[in-house]
Amino acid sequence: MAQCTRFNKELLMNKTELIEAVAAHTELTKADAGRAVNAIIDVITHAVAKKDDVQLIGFGTFKAAARAARTGKNPRTGEALKIAAAVVPRFTAGAAFKAAVNTKKK
Repeated sequence: MAQCTRFNKELLMNKTELIEAVAAHTELTKADAGRAVNAIIDVITHAVAKKDDVQLIGFGTFKAAARAARTGKNPRTGEALKIAAAVVPRFTAGAAFKAAVNTKKK
């Protein structure tokens, strides 16, 4: 499995490292794994853009959610400003993913 790189004191796996990890786990070439990862990202992106939910049992659900308009504050001037309503992507982790992340190390 590809090792995560250090970035700002946090572990981070970038897309290239993800592709390498997929290639290692599936015995695909890096090119094939790259096409597979890109295809998955494209399918999820297009589905959520069409307001469809993508549910991967045990992993989580990707969906589009409405964010209401609100009043914000300019950090430089302190002046109030209006932030428009928007549709934003959301991810909700599934039970198995939460359990895997929440395991306690001994």
